[in-house]
Amino acid sequence: MKKIINKIGRALQVILLAPVKLPGKAMDILKYLAIGVGIVESVIDDKEESEKDRIEEEGGPDESQ
Repeated sequence: MKKIINKIGRALQVILLAPVKLPGKAMDILKYLAIGVGIVESVIDDKEESEKDRIEEEGGPDESQ
């Protein structure tokens, strides 16, 4: 899922940066989509970091055996 979200975010960035004439409403929609995808990416990254920190605090998966 993370890979799909990253690819969508990259595609939106390319569209927004390309010198293409699109209607104003379409550009506004793309901007909001890009913001939403960016928020989702940051939440996923924060979740993964918190899981890694939790595993390190517990002493790792191998030490519990």
